[in-house]
Amino acid sequence: MNPRNLTPLDRAIIGLDRTLGAAFGRPSHSINENPGRAVPGSRLTAGERAHAAGLMRVNHAGEVAAQALYQAHALWARDQDTHRAMEQAAREEEDHLAWCAERLETLGSRPSLLQPLWYAGSFAIGSLASLFGDRWELGFVAETERQVVRHLESHLEELPKADAASRAIVSRMRDDESRHATQATQSGAAELPEVVRRLMALAAKIMTTTAYRI
Repeated sequence: MNPRNLTPLDRAIIGLDRTLGAAFGRPSHSINENPGRAVPGSRLTAGERAHAAGLMRVNHAGEVAAQALYQAHALWARDQDTHRAMEQAAREEEDHLAWCAERLETLGSRPSLLQPLWYAGSFAIGSLASLFGDRWELGFVAETERQVVRHLESHLEELPKADAASRAIVSRMRDDESRHATQATQSGAAELPEVVRRLMALAAKIMTTTAYRI
């Protein structure tokens, strides 16, 4: 269906579907094929499988949070170009969410039980950032994505060498997140104060530590 032909009710229904899918970690679809599918399966020890599942659960929780952030930014963006950029990024993040969910299932594990909490908290933070205007909203996106890139790079070091499928997914996610950070910066993102960046890193640390286990 052409987006220009959508009625307000159509948009509301689509928005609700995406919100519920993101909040509960069950995206309705992915646009691009999971990069982990093209990688031959490898035998993992029980310990390697458990560790890989924990890391992918963290990544899945991060993608739930990313959906909330981008949906909040898109909702409150004042500039139409910013709105469209946020919508596009959110759709790309749906791919990441679907890939992580599929990989967790393959590893015989589950997503974080706190998914609705990650979504609600991130949506609230994204909405708060949006109150200060698009430049600060973009600045929040750019800093978030830079921190996510560093986080994903650490996972590439931690994931078992034999788990080529998870590594392929995380590598692709890292490249996409880096591109999102660059796009936000080029669109006029403001540089966030150091204290805000530190608070963001602390919040991310709490989420990743908790999601690994719960």
